[in-house]
Amino acid sequence: MRSAGPAETEALAADAAAKLTAGDVVLVSGELGAGKTTFVRGAARALGVGEQVVSPTFTVGARYRARGVTVAHLDLYRLASLEDEDPALLVDYLSAETIAFVEWPERADEGALGRVVLRVVLEHLGGDARGVTLDWRLDRERPR
Repeated sequence: MRSAGPAETEALAADAAAKLTAGDVVLVSGELGAGKTTFVRGAARALGVGEQVVSPTFTVGARYRARGVTVAHLDLYRLASLEDEDPALLVDYLSAETIAFVEWPERADEGALGRVVLRVVLEHLGGDARGVTLDWRLDRERPR
């Protein structure tokens, strides 16, 4: 898919968010400035988060209350590897009651992140345009 700018990226994220349920984990990858946080912001708004969603780069994660679910936004950029961190570092963000979005997921073993249902890859296409790849990873069909 192609996004012409931030509003379209947020709209694609909102469409994806409509298919998520508590316990789901979404991995969001891309270079610096590719629109990872923009994607998470669009999904979080669609899920009912009213607060401003910003990158939690310096705090590892943020939790937001939404309609009937907690939305967690993690940014693993500053971590060399989760293997070097306290195993409990992500416990507050990954649970059966939470929909979690993980930026820079390559810093972690995917198996340690829980039930990954979607991998999102964003890439620069020049200007505000972005390539957006949604790879649903499910053992069950997601409603379209």
